[in-house]
Parts: sequence; structure tokens; C-alpha cells
Amino acid sequence: MSNNTTKVGAKIKGIRETKNLSVEEVAERSGLSTEQITSIESDQNLPSLGSLIKVARALGVRLGTFLDDNDELGPALCRSEENTSSISFSNNATGARKNMEYHPLAPHKAGRHMEPFIIDIQASEERDFQLSAHEGEEFIYVLEGEVEIAYGKQLYTLHQGDSIFYDSIVKHHVHGAKGQGAKILAVVYIPF
Repeated sequence: MSNNTTKVGAKIKGIRETKNLSVEEVAERSGLSTEQITSIESDQNLPSLGSLIKVARALGVRLGTFLDDNDELGPALCRSEENTSSISFSNNATGARKNMEYHPLAPHKAGRHMEPFIIDIQASEERDFQLSAHEGEEFIYVLEGEVEIAYGKQLYTLHQGDSIFYDSIVKHHVHGAKGQGAKILAVVYIPF
């Protein structure tokens, strides 16, 4: 599978400029710093999913607006050989750690409220994870490997075939268990 990484920052900047908003206005509306917004827009900083959701809310758009062209009104069919685009997020808004590669499964579906992804989780020995929270719900199904999910004060370990469904307003973090990589199916629901 080729890796045509989506440039989220350019899309965010384009939407911000179209709406005649300054970086400062988006920072104030999102609760992020102007430095974070500038870094995200220049594709220097890999935003966390939570930060990206805050920016989407500040701009008055769906999260999917940054990830796709959303032109299908009917069903969106995604064939495996066509699913070559991806986007990376860090799991903390201030560091640019690339630890997850998101492959959108419905990039052309207009008006959706769910965001389905296949996510490749990179192996990492780091254990000092920054938990994040955002509105909505998440469903995760482990396709390969073993995954740890820090959720509030709990830590859940999921093996291949296990799943979890949770409210994402509670601080959480998803990573490979024991410093190993993994592959998951994730569906994120964000109310708009």
C-alpha cells in the first residue's frame, strides 16, 4: 500500500482563510495556543485527534472535512486497492511523535457523523503517554497485535479479536502493548 499522507494543515489553513478567521481567533475558539495552530497549519506538528476535533469545532466543520473531499451522498464504497491515503496523528498536541497511521475507510462520504479508520499503531517503548479527551464515542476492534487503552484511571489490554466501546470525553490513550505495533479498526463518532 502506498503512503500518500494527507496534508491536514493546508486544509485547515485554507478553511480558516476562507472563513476570514485569524490564527488568534481559531486559537481562542479551540482553546489551543496560537503556536499550536501555526504549527498544525504548517504541517510541522502532528496534532492529536483531540486537538484536531477542537480545531474542527472552532472552524464550524466536521472532522472529516480535513481528511477527505466528501463528495458521495449515497453509500461510500472503499476498495482495498484504492485505499492508499493516510494521515498521521501524534497523541499529544505539543510533540510531533508519529505513532499512528490512520487509513480512512469512507473518505468520500458526505454528511457523515462517524469516521471509520484502519489504524496502524507504531511500536514505541515510550510509556509516558499524554491522555486526551474530546466529545463523542469510539469503538475499537483489534485486528492484529495487542493494544493497551488507558481510559481514565484504568488500563485495558486488548488482544486480536477483542473490542472496546467508550465515551471519548473521558481522557484516554491508545497504544501498542509491550512496545509492539498493532492494527485496529476504529470508528470515531463526533456529534456535530
